[in-house]
Amino acid sequence: MINIDLSRLNPLEQEIYRNIQAYALEHADLKITKAAEMNDCSISKISKFVKKLGFKNYKQYMDFLYGREMPSKRTSNELDRIQHFIADFDQSLVDEFMSLLDSHEKIILFGYGPSFIVATYFEYKLRIFTNKFVIAVPDELSIRTMVDDKTLVVIFTATGSFRSFESVYQSTKAKGSDVLVIAEEYNTSLMSTCDRLFWLSKFPQSSDLKPHEKSRTVFFLFIEEVIQRLIEEAKALEAIQGSDI
Repeated sequence: MINIDLSRLNPLEQEIYRNIQAYALEHADLKITKAAEMNDCSISKISKFVKKLGFKNYKQYMDFLYGREMPSKRTSNELDRIQHFIADFDQSLVDEFMSLLDSHEKIILFGYGPSFIVATYFEYKLRIFTNKFVIAVPDELSIRTMVDDKTLVVIFTATGSFRSFESVYQSTKAKGSDVLVIAEEYNTSLMSTCDRLFWLSKFPQSSDLKPHEKSRTVFFLFIEEVIQRLIEEAKALEAIQGSDI
């Protein structure tokens, strides 16, 4: 990634920038020694100018300036993992979630720690794009006091290992609610804590990370796919209603 910021350049550096740009239009290449000579400055000054402009070094600047392909830097393990996740994304989970959403009047979103942040984001989005009663809660007591037989409880968890959801499941089932667990990592123990389990990713994060240290990126990607589907359905409904006028 390159972040070019011309606004950071002082008047002298802006002059260097214009001189190099003009030279590049007429010549096939520009050595750093030549760049320093034609701008009446030191090689060190050119190197500092290039880094201030937003490039790693002078060679990268020249490759960019002349449209040459720059060698790609190896991505982080997290970016690789997310790329694999996107390529393997299962749209049927979005379909099934939409079906569950349609069949319940009340949606309660729950998660511990960072997963609660995911829940609050989903609450915000669903309130915009649906007419459902939607709320994100941070504790089990809140769930128990709000659920009924028209409620879908959605639990977000990265690993399912931070704390058991068994008591949440038992108390909500006693009131006739349905419970969906959306988990990132494979964990067979979650099967006893829900009616439905969505396992999002086959590509686990590092086992060296504690549950609260792991990213929640895959949850947000799943959420955005759900929201895009809601937007599409709303537009389709508007089109049908418009044609009936």
